[in-house]
Amino acid sequence: MILARVQGTVVSTRKDQGLMGLKLLLVREVDAQFKPAGSHVVAADAVGAGEGEIVMVVAGSSARLTEVSRDKPVDAVVVGIVDAVEVAGKDVYLKNSGVAG
Repeated sequence: MILARVQGTVVSTRKDQGLMGLKLLLVREVDAQFKPAGSHVVAADAVGAGEGEIVMVVAGSSARLTEVSRDKPVDAVVVGIVDAVEVAGKDVYLKNSGVAG
């Protein structure tokens, strides 16, 4: 799993039938300070995430193991919305407090 920030949504009216009904999000991996660190990825949303949220993303064969993505042509899925991250006993990210990094 990786941590990523939701950048926005992806809308595609013409797509494979297997993608019909899936909400697609544009996400970007973040580093330990929650700054952009990787490339952008389109991920199916299994949890109802929204723009700006820090999320957990799985990729590869694991992406096809959620109820939402089972047997779908996806390579990345948002599987969790992060509420807090603690490192060495200290909160380094709290969703609703503005603490990040």
